[in-house]
Amino acid sequence: MDVLLDNYSGVPIYEQIFTQVRDQILEGKLKTDDPLPSIRSLAKDLRISVITTKRAYEELEKEGFIYTIAGKGSYVAKKNESLVQENYLREIEEKMDQIHVLAKTAGLSRKEVLEMWDTIWEEKE
Repeated sequence: MDVLLDNYSGVPIYEQIFTQVRDQILEGKLKTDDPLPSIRSLAKDLRISVITTKRAYEELEKEGFIYTIAGKGSYVAKKNESLVQENYLREIEEKMDQIHVLAKTAGLSRKEVLEMWDTIWEEKE
C-alpha cells in the first residue's frame, strides 16, 4: 500500500490517507482480504499521529472499504458494487461542479460545454 502525504495541500492528513487507500481499492491495487498495515505501523512510517491514522481507518471502515478483526488487524473488504458505483457518481459530480465553475468563469454557455462534451465523448469511443 502506497500513501504519499502532501503537508501543503490544505487537505487533512486523515482524508489524504482515506482517499489514497480508497482509490487503491477501487482500482484493484488492493484486493479483497489484503491486510493493511497496522494503525501504529502506518503512523510510524508516515511520521504522523496514531490518532490521525486511526481516523482514516475508521472512515474507510464506515464507508465499507475495509473491515477490522480485533487483535488481528484491518483488511480490504469485498467490493460492494453499489458502493463502488456511488463513489464514482460522487466523484463525477464533484468534477462536473468544477467544470461548471470553469465554464462560467470562461463565459461559456451550457450549450457550448455540452458540445465540447459530445466531441470529447465521441473521440474516446
